Amino acid sequence: MNVSLTSLIIEAADLESESAFWHRLLGGSITTTATHHFLQTDGFPVIVIQHAPGHQRPEWPDGISQQMHFDLTTDDARTADQRVLDAGGRRLRPTDDAITSTPQPSRVYASPAGHPFCLRAA
Repeated sequence: MNVSLTSLIIEAADLESESAFWHRLLGGSITTTATHHFLQTDGFPVIVIQHAPGHQRPEWPDGISQQMHFDLTTDDARTADQRVLDAGGRRLRPTDDAITSTPQPSRVYASPAGHPFCLRAA
């Protein structure tokens, strides 16, 4: 038996800003419906941004749990950091506070809807 990951679903109250963020960060193409945006990009399963009017922003690590997160890799942390910020994301830790307790140091960010993700050195 084989099991394959075909998509990741991200809830957001503001469908437009959340899907625009992931599109600017990862590239690819977006197909839209009234309640879902489908981001297709090389190297990832389909990322589906689902409209959820009652979505509450995660306030991890001090409040509402993170619910899910991506681990992304990059070969240029400085440029990737700026791309995250330009796309509407925010740092959850200061730039100089990379997590070094893992084999690949990472920095933690949040998307416009508050979903945490890590950028790690490739």
